[in-house]
Amino acid sequence: MIIFFIILTFISLIILSILILTQKDIAQSIILFMGFGLGNTILYFLFSAPDVALTEAVIGAGVGIVILISAILQTKPKRT
Repeated sequence: MIIFFIILTFISLIILSILILTQKDIAQSIILFMGFGLGNTILYFLFSAPDVALTEAVIGAGVGIVILISAILQTKPKRT
């Protein structure tokens, strides 16, 4: 049963990575990147590495997304 979840997670990560690369909107790409981080976290947990899963969840999904969103907000032209 675990093998099924591992294969399903691998397939979903491949699909998510293709969707991230083909998105035109940066905000949608960031949202999909959050899902990619969640998939990585699940995969690390299934491989019995809860410390790596926790680190991925905190840094990858938490801090990384905040940095990406703040970078987008600072690079967009301000409307006057």
